[in-house]
Amino acid sequence: MDSFSSQPSGGKLDSAQRGQIMEQVKTQIALANAQELLQRMTDKCFKKCVSKPGTSLDSSEQKCLAFCMDRYMDAWNTVSRTYNQRLQREHSKM
Repeated sequence: MDSFSSQPSGGKLDSAQRGQIMEQVKTQIALANAQELLQRMTDKCFKKCVSKPGTSLDSSEQKCLAFCMDRYMDAWNTVSRTYNQRLQREHSKM
């Protein structure tokens, strides 16, 4: 039996339960976003830096991957910060 079907008072959630579910959803979304970020970063940087896959990475591939991942994270953070600022501005206009 899941937590949604076992609610008291006819299946209605109180504000604390709604808040808890919202926090769980936010956590799951954050985790999914982090996984997607890691997957995209890995795909893009691997394609850029590793020309001949083998059993190990040479020092130039390791250095390329480190710089690529740093740049990707910097870009992601810049976009995220800008997006959040825009959302806050739009929300404050309402």
